[in-house]
Amino acid sequence: MSDIHPFRGIRPRTDIASRVVAPPYDVLSSEEARDLADGNPQSWLHVSKPEIDLDPSIDLYDPTVYAKARENFNLFMDKGYFVRDENPVLYIYRLTREGRSQTGVLAGASVHEYESGLIKKHELTRADKEEDRTKHTEALEAHTGPVFLVHRKEAVIDALVAKITTEPSHYDLTTYDGVRNEIWVVENPGELAAAFARIPALYIADGHHRAASYSKVGARKRASHAAHTGTEAYNYFLAVIFPHDQLRILPYNRIVFGLNGHTGSALLDRISEKFTLTSTAQPSPARRHEIALYLDGHWRGLAPKPGTFDEASPVKSLDVSILQENLLAPILGIVDPRRDKRIDFVGGIRGTAELERRVAESNAGGKEAVAFSLYPTSLDELMAISDAGEIMPPKSTWFEPKLKDGFVIYNVRES
Repeated sequence: MSDIHPFRGIRPRTDIASRVVAPPYDVLSSEEARDLADGNPQSWLHVSKPEIDLDPSIDLYDPTVYAKARENFNLFMDKGYFVRDENPVLYIYRLTREGRSQTGVLAGASVHEYESGLIKKHELTRADKEEDRTKHTEALEAHTGPVFLVHRKEAVIDALVAKITTEPSHYDLTTYDGVRNEIWVVENPGELAAAFARIPALYIADGHHRAASYSKVGARKRASHAAHTGTEAYNYFLAVIFPHDQLRILPYNRIVFGLNGHTGSALLDRISEKFTLTSTAQPSPARRHEIALYLDGHWRGLAPKPGTFDEASPVKSLDVSILQENLLAPILGIVDPRRDKRIDFVGGIRGTAELERRVAESNAGGKEAVAFSLYPTSLDELMAISDAGEIMPPKSTWFEPKLKDGFVIYNVRES
């Protein structure tokens, strides 16, 4: 079953919502967040990335940062920027970009099901990032942005959501990124919650660090709460749950700075040992197991040779794995892509022109670079890996559009 929890959400007043909602905290640098929030004291970035209100030299993990988050959160509440639902409810959240929509249920997802594996993961988390969000959540005693979950399409849920969304939405605004955001408040959530009880498992699409930190906060509160019953708000975390057939995954491309001692021609010779090269290629691969390489101002095609990967393995047959195991690690020396500073990752929303720009910029600075454009991982691949209990390589998926922070806040102090 999937246990979803109605709750009394804290949400921005409709007249200022467009000024409050913000990108997820982890898709912006501090400098980008500072620029986006400039001149807007109501931006949720003052809470989710509070370092923007402190000296730029401050360490991001300094206790002062979390204290500032709490101070700003209290200020937002004192100024009446937010309202709170009187009774526990669920929400429907629809995002529309360029005519394509995805509609999910915003709810509390079960910490117990996360811990027991019924909410399935496909990525590792970094201890520093996990601890950062844990401290941030503990400072606020609130979840400020949702975890992005997926369920396999279910006709009953689709029908209920379709019925609810025939009514006018409570929010309807187009944000800074051109995405239309609509939210409905479901004041009678019982039937929808019961429909989710028939879903055997949920999958994390995006937000592994949020899920880990929210669950850690819940575990700490459970351990310190002598009268724990299992119904407390801290037993759940903020999530939006979408049917798998509505989602779009974009590629997560790679740039490597420096050729690990190779000349351009020598690099191509080494690559040809494991890949069939074509002298020209489209920048964006058209199908699985096609990779495009950008070097010396030209796009080339790479096709892995037979025997270079295990097609039966859901992880090893991923294009990001094929690239990592046959090229990035053995040829360019990128053994640990999660920590190696020579590699950078570029979300597919930025397009392949961004790869060309970054490579040219690096070359002009005297460090030769190479970029790789990939075919996107599919939802079926993601769920197969999660079902097998395996882990994807880092930066395997880029979901777009991004869920917004600050639309609905989940208070873990009470239901």
